[in-house]
Amino acid sequence: MTDYEPMMDAADAERIRWWHERALAEGAAMAASEPIRTFDYLGLTLLIPAEVHPIVPVSHLLGEAVLAEARAGERVLDMGTGSGVNGILAATRGARVVAVDVNPYALDAARANANRTGVADRVDVRESDVFAGVDGAFDLIVFDPPYRWFTPRDLRELASTDTNYRAMTEFFVEARQHLTSAGRMLIAFGTSGDIGYLRRLIADNGFDATVVASLAGERDGVPVEYFTFRVTPEGTRQQ
Repeated sequence: MTDYEPMMDAADAERIRWWHERALAEGAAMAASEPIRTFDYLGLTLLIPAEVHPIVPVSHLLGEAVLAEARAGERVLDMGTGSGVNGILAATRGARVVAVDVNPYALDAARANANRTGVADRVDVRESDVFAGVDGAFDLIVFDPPYRWFTPRDLRELASTDTNYRAMTEFFVEARQHLTSAGRMLIAFGTSGDIGYLRRLIADNGFDATVVASLAGERDGVPVEYFTFRVTPEGTRQQ
């Protein structure tokens, strides 16, 4: 496994670091006033503690794709489940879900939200660092990885940072062996992270990617864009 090499220039990297620090400060202020937030999202009501990644304005790009892609009876892996949201959405379609995370607050939140939304019998929440605690193959893998390559300083920051993209790199190296013959993946990412590196991981590990949802905007006058990719092994035909 190779070390992370940035696919952007130093000015872009510094801008992303500034955005990250500002978002952390805003999040800390929000957490101080509201340690647990309630979100009404795509037909779900979720409670999300401050230590777990919240629903954000671009979350629906992945959530709506999950609702469109998940099928009854399929085995689905929600990698880095956070509040459990995407695994729960898949379960509402009748899928059998394994939802994993390394953050203990996320695991507690995902279990509570699965129970609250009536799908706990179809969502197996477990601790796993990437695929370490996962067995078998899946029809669909959903992954909303941390966008930033910085080293997290606490559990709250763990939701948005992945040191040198270690977990995301391991994910793509190992993902193929956890997909069924017709398996596919939904991956969320944006240009407020190193999207060039994500594209390289997809290509270098033998996958094809198609954009199924996107949203363009700007931050501090700089254009940004967010995507959901449907990712499949090269050369496979998908229905």
